[in-house]
Amino acid sequence: MYHMKKATVRDLRYDFPKIERALRAGQEIQITKRNRVIARLVPDGTEPVLPDFRARLDRIFGDKVLQPSGADSIREERDKR
Repeated sequence: MYHMKKATVRDLRYDFPKIERALRAGQEIQITKRNRVIARLVPDGTEPVLPDFRARLDRIFGDKVLQPSGADSIREERDKR
């Protein structure tokens, strides 16, 4: 028999990673407050799509080789000592 997992409002506030893992595993979760169900969280079923950062950098900078910053120059000077 299927049992829906329960979590309290306090769990949402202070232990959300545990609830997030259950949602990612495909479990539905009932949210309770004072032992009464006030909401139900249902997994979306889709994975978030991250932007292609490498393509964005290539589009912005192309083949340009950036010169080291002042901080990098100072770090190299300190490493030589």
